[in-house]
Amino acid sequence: MNLGKIFLICLVIILVCGLSASDAQNVQRVYQPNIQTVQLYEYGNQQGLPIYTLNSDNKMFLSFDDMDGNYKNYYYSFVLCDYNWQPANLSEFDYIKGFIQNRITTYRYSNIAYTKYTHYQVSLPESNSMPTKSGNYLLKVFLDGDTSKLVFTKQFLVLEQRTIINALVVQPLSSMLYNTHQKLRFNANVKELNAFSPAQEIKTVILQNNRWDNAKRDIVPGFVRGNILEFNNENTAVFPGGREWRWLDLRSFRMENDPIDKIVYNQNESNIYLKTDVDRHNQRYAYYTDYNGSYNIDTYESINPFWQSDYTTVHFSLEPTENLFLKGVEVYLAGQFTNFELNEKWKMNFNPNSGKFETSAFLKQGYYNYTYIIVDRNDENNNTDLEGDHWETENTYTILMYYKSFSDRNDRLIGACKINSRTDKPGYSF
Repeated sequence: MNLGKIFLICLVIILVCGLSASDAQNVQRVYQPNIQTVQLYEYGNQQGLPIYTLNSDNKMFLSFDDMDGNYKNYYYSFVLCDYNWQPANLSEFDYIKGFIQNRITTYRYSNIAYTKYTHYQVSLPESNSMPTKSGNYLLKVFLDGDTSKLVFTKQFLVLEQRTIINALVVQPLSSMLYNTHQKLRFNANVKELNAFSPAQEIKTVILQNNRWDNAKRDIVPGFVRGNILEFNNENTAVFPGGREWRWLDLRSFRMENDPIDKIVYNQNESNIYLKTDVDRHNQRYAYYTDYNGSYNIDTYESINPFWQSDYTTVHFSLEPTENLFLKGVEVYLAGQFTNFELNEKWKMNFNPNSGKFETSAFLKQGYYNYTYIIVDRNDENNNTDLEGDHWETENTYTILMYYKSFSDRNDRLIGACKINSRTDKPGYSF
């Protein structure tokens, strides 16, 4: 074995061992700087978690933009993963019916927009490449049929509904969490599985607002009653409530809505400067409709927003407080458009000239939700947001139930349940 191969093996070991708990679950990444606005979602719903049900007609939708503005041969493939998002010990032919690789053939060059790009899209799965097993999947997109030219990865789920999950969002009993957190109580009927030891063979994951970075994992049943698994332990499945997300409306560059301070137009580009945000910890809770941290590509001024929307540079600023100047603390811009990645690209840097924390993002026209996260420099898993936590906050939760019998070779996704923390269909409330 030559030195180059030894170096690569060592590098992989270092990266894997250095993954934080959130990194281990949030394995989707964009590897090329020319790729923007990567979306994979339930067909027709840009806020929908990408789930495909085995042997059904439902679809997912993948889209992205190449800012180089020319045509390239992009291919995709699926990788079946285990419960921990590591590649399953199976051949691709064991879980894919049809082609292992497919070329993305639908593309359009941008028009109307000042920014030139090429938009690619595909509905998944295609009839010539179908997953045959349920579980966690990683979608890989690469250039020219060469898997070493990886462009980006996205997570999605394949479901075989074998259990019925009933869930309820309640306030925790703890006086410390009663007014700030939300707890899920749920049960699952596993009669169809004929499981030998369901408490050992079943694993559960809960997502808040489709986020993998703060998912609750390894939730075990507190009680087994025949074929019914009861998940009601008081200290599990508890999430900070947060508050409704900060919003930014970019559907028109001509309209300066509330968060926008000013728009600066140049010959071939525009810059949007937002009003300075503040820490909302001590502000009174108020309900308003939001996208729970996600975003929606849309525009008022064209027919098709996917290839007729423009791009702009958005400048974010945050008023400094005592909490933001604590030793060993970093501040990050976060939302679905950042993939909730805590890296240099989304770090808020203090500008001594303006006296504010600042960063910028290159965004496509649409409606965006975002937040700010304070992170312990020595422990990425120790982080909090600047919004404050409230029991009343509207959040969406997805319960994912996995099953792996003692003879199975992969973790099967046998149940999925979506529930909203507010069922009263509220209007504005204070």
